[in-house]
Amino acid sequence: MKKTLVLVTLFILPIVIYLFFASGITNFGRLATLTENVSEIDFATNDVSLEGKITVLGFLGKDVDNKKGNAFNLNQKIYKRFNEFNDFQFVMVMPKGTEQDVEELKKELEQLADIGKWNFVYGDEDDINRIFRSLKTNLSLDGNLSTPYVFIVDKNRVLRGRDDDEDEGVKYGFDTSSVADLNNKMEDDIKIILAEYRMALKKNNADRPK
Repeated sequence: MKKTLVLVTLFILPIVIYLFFASGITNFGRLATLTENVSEIDFATNDVSLEGKITVLGFLGKDVDNKKGNAFNLNQKIYKRFNEFNDFQFVMVMPKGTEQDVEELKKELEQLADIGKWNFVYGDEDDINRIFRSLKTNLSLDGNLSTPYVFIVDKNRVLRGRDDDEDEGVKYGFDTSSVADLNNKMEDDIKIILAEYRMALKKNNADRPK
């Protein structure tokens, strides 16, 4: 009897615990679907697209200098940790006329990281408002067509986030002026969505006929 108990403790119990936590990750480790059919960036002149990419979508607005701190926070806390993943990108939707200011920002960001997956697209006010409204959030753009919040859009142009956030209830975006929000919430949510796609890829590969 004692030998049986020892064997159960040493071998079977760890397996049961593993299966419990693995099941929990599979069932609950997913980001909520908040808004489907986010508008595609069809006005981009540099072939940037939301379709088929995991995108961090942002709106820096007309006053680029005023949003440099937000961009640096995002670059250091999120971009540098995840930019090596395939199909991952940043897209900043900018007002036309900010091209020169953006070039200056890119030069400063380049001193901190390879910015190959930072994409800037330029549209008029109607374009920018259309993209932002399609997110259907409880947030808004200011008079400069900017917001400190960025958004996670998946490969199917679906806004992903939290529907049970302890602070906000439904959490549509992440405040780039708050290092705590980036560190404590956005980093975790990026990890989750990347894990979702990795698991889906493994499943698809396993399901293919040999």
